[in-house]
Amino acid sequence: MSFYTSLSGLKNAQTDLSVISNNIANAETGGFKKSSTAFSDIVASSIMSDPSMTTGIGSRIAAIKQDFSLGPIEQTGNALDVAVNGEGFFTVVSPLSGDTQYTRNGSFTVDGEGYVKNAQGAQLQVFPVDATGAVSGTTLQAAQIPATNASGADFAGVTIGEDGKLVATYADGTSATVGVVALATFLSPTGLKQQGNATWAATGISGTATYGQPGTSSNGKLLSGALERSNVDIAEELVSLITAQRNFQANAKAIDTATQISQAIMNLRT
Repeated sequence: MSFYTSLSGLKNAQTDLSVISNNIANAETGGFKKSSTAFSDIVASSIMSDPSMTTGIGSRIAAIKQDFSLGPIEQTGNALDVAVNGEGFFTVVSPLSGDTQYTRNGSFTVDGEGYVKNAQGAQLQVFPVDATGAVSGTTLQAAQIPATNASGADFAGVTIGEDGKLVATYADGTSATVGVVALATFLSPTGLKQQGNATWAATGISGTATYGQPGTSSNGKLLSGALERSNVDIAEELVSLITAQRNFQANAKAIDTATQISQAIMNLRT
């Protein structure tokens, strides 16, 4: 029995090492959120068992929990680099698959058709606005900047305000609000499914997204010209790495000890 008890600890320590290694590998990934491993013990007993004589039979992985705390903010000066100073996720939609994803990585660019997109080509979603720049509906749409305005002047630049207003400027000096960036919040963000590229998808555990404007309700304001970096603390991860390594070594030593005891028993002479 001691073999299997120590083996469960060995496997769990290996999983912990993998989680920590992934955190360290993504220390410079924009918008990345670190994870941690939670363990629980395993006890087997029956209604006839003596509680004072019950022993544990190992451990298991209870959960690999994501930490959505705010990462360091890096100033870039790029108008389409945006960080959320607080709660909320940017919503992006793949133009090919139509999949909706959520991200904290606000590094966007404008493509040849005027769509504001991330590095993977997914389009940023915004609230529609009327002629005065006020939000006119709750159905999200892709942010698309017209190449020319009503006067025929060419597109010259774009800015995003802390309130989420995406404003395009034109060569004749005029400007127009294209939309208001929508931020998504979830009842249980730790239930979001990781998709890679610092993006997540909603699940039954996370609940459906609730959309709002930046700076309203629990949504954070936007910081233009800045990006949120990974929330991985290298020093903290290295300490956790040492702890996980010691845990792995201790379980391996327990297996080695059990092997020696078994060998000693088999070598007994009558």
